[in-house]
Amino acid sequence: MGTHFKGNSEVQKTLNAFIKLTRASESVNGRLSRHLSDANLTVSQFGTLEALLHLGPLNQRELGQKLLKSGGNITLVIDNLQKNGLVEKKTDPSDRRAVIISLTKKGRNFIEDFFPQHLEKIKEEFSVLSSEEKEQLSFICKKLGVGKEE
Repeated sequence: MGTHFKGNSEVQKTLNAFIKLTRASESVNGRLSRHLSDANLTVSQFGTLEALLHLGPLNQRELGQKLLKSGGNITLVIDNLQKNGLVEKKTDPSDRRAVIISLTKKGRNFIEDFFPQHLEKIKEEFSVLSSEEKEQLSFICKKLGVGKEE
């Protein structure tokens, strides 16, 4: 479904692209979120565990920036993961104001097992695209994500 707005053709193309991008993103995220929900994870919790698995322990602020989450939101995500025994917090020895987040043994075992399963779900979602289309989509999304240079 495209826009019903009756502007000039460039505005209609822009709105149609925005609507399709939003709908595609919501559809894919909705299907992938069901898989996360089955594992009692939110998208943010999964992103946190995945980042810690692949990047190692991170400062809480860095983790929030990496996941595009506010300070308050990332604190809640980490607190919930900590309650479930998946992550631990330690004061950064080089900056006592900072907190380092790392996976616990339970958290590492969980995400090492779960990540490949979730990756298969992602691969299924993207199987409708050719390799070239995936490259084009990546390029376009990065270009759109960066936005205009000021």
